[in-house]
Amino acid sequence: MGEAQEEFAIRVRDLVVGFGRQTVLDHLSLDVRRGEILGLVGASGGGKSVLMRTIIGLIPRQGGTIEVMGQPIGGRTQGAATTWGILFQQGALFSSLTVRQNVQFPLRENLVLSQELMDEIAIAKLEMVGLRPQDGDKYPSELSGGMTKRVALARALALDPPILFLDEPTSGLDPIAAGDFDTLIGTLQKTLGLTVFMVTHDLASLTTVCDRVAALADGKIVAIGPMRELLQSEHPWVRAYFHGKRSQMLQPQMR
Repeated sequence: MGEAQEEFAIRVRDLVVGFGRQTVLDHLSLDVRRGEILGLVGASGGGKSVLMRTIIGLIPRQGGTIEVMGQPIGGRTQGAATTWGILFQQGALFSSLTVRQNVQFPLRENLVLSQELMDEIAIAKLEMVGLRPQDGDKYPSELSGGMTKRVALARALALDPPILFLDEPTSGLDPIAAGDFDTLIGTLQKTLGLTVFMVTHDLASLTTVCDRVAALADGKIVAIGPMRELLQSEHPWVRAYFHGKRSQMLQPQMR
């Protein structure tokens, strides 16, 4: 048990999740190593976000076990906010709050701090993700797509969590902004020693920043490893995903 706690940030065993008569995750097992960036790929509607949301406790499971940082996760996770940060697909910022107030939201919910200290923390987190202190006065409606993602990332990092969950972090961004965001994630992971669980369909992200990639199909993890190993997988869905027409232009980088 001690060795597992040291090596793995997340351990999922025989996870079963369904809605009505539909089983989405069918006895799925997955290990996420401490300090790695793991990319999760799968078909649209295949259960990628369901898996992430089940791990963080937003969706109940019907069977199986989940451990995060060596601790079993029950139906309601105590102290989870300080264990992980989450960046949802569209940012999920509160439209009525300023950028600064959005970043401070986890601090207000979980800690008792002076306003001065919260302002200092918010500025530090905004600068950490490449934004200026004066951006803190803006509202979400005034932000570009790339800035929205960065603010959401700053909020996810507000409590200095060891694990970061990213749900389609480059979705909706142009290629330049997406590349910049990938670089930012890689830099933060190395600087802060984060474990990153990234749900994505972006082949460029998988290639440039992920240490390993896990493929979800038929409710299970059917392949996992560095990109070069997944490219050799014989599983039909994995072959179709990584060797399809849209992936051909990335084949040189992916190899």
